Amino acid sequence: MSSLTINIIQTNLHWEDKKANLDMLSKKIESIKEKTEVIILPEMFNTGFSMKPEILAEEMNGETIQWMKKIAVEKKVILTGSVMIKATPTNAQDENNYFNRLIWMLPNGEYGSYDKRHLFAYGNEHTHFKPGNKRLIASVKGWKINLQICYDLRFPVWARQSSSNSALEYDLLIYVANWPEQRIHAWKTLLTARAIENQCYVIGVNRVGDDGNGIHHSGESMIIDPLGEVLYIKKDEEDIFTYMLQKDKLNQVREKFPFWKDADSFNINM
Repeated sequence: MSSLTINIIQTNLHWEDKKANLDMLSKKIESIKEKTEVIILPEMFNTGFSMKPEILAEEMNGETIQWMKKIAVEKKVILTGSVMIKATPTNAQDENNYFNRLIWMLPNGEYGSYDKRHLFAYGNEHTHFKPGNKRLIASVKGWKINLQICYDLRFPVWARQSSSNSALEYDLLIYVANWPEQRIHAWKTLLTARAIENQCYVIGVNRVGDDGNGIHHSGESMIIDPLGEVLYIKKDEEDIFTYMLQKDKLNQVREKFPFWKDADSFNINM
């Protein structure tokens, strides 16, 4: 059965300094010597969790997307993380639409994207950005990967598996985040819950360090298996970690414990 090698980069971020962040991340990515297929960066990896999209957001042909494309093509990897994006206006109403957008950049320079559905009103994200209205489930090497962002983690319906033809919707659920230390218990608990209830691998990639608002982040990025066992966690340190996920282990869990067959059917109304 196929494996999937992923790499997570848990790092401090330079507040609202794109050049410094891209230079720093270039060096970290270049230092990865193990064979890897997917590299995961935190939420808003080029700026930190800033509420200044009017100044910092880029269009889809901007420098950060070009940087991601260059890295993905040169390293022959999938590169993912979220950035502030300004929508290309199709009419006057779209002129100031900004999104917290996850980019799924492929080794051939093509990409998919997911706009954060649940905006963090407690931090006024909803006053600066527009919510997304559809999920992105990517496919690589026979793996289906559900891609989400930070606050989405608190809303289990948005991540919930649906099944058809005796198969589950996805195999791996990824969250990129700037999740503060003061609510880290929720982060760890909910990541574990998402793995157990959806019978999938879950990866959460968080930042470390203080942001420009003095909010501290302890990292605690995690890799969790379909039974809820923690395979990796790192607190209060920058780290670059590579791990190989095993599809046969996932299938064994689903076959031995076919709980997903008893799940409720539902539809999400947008």
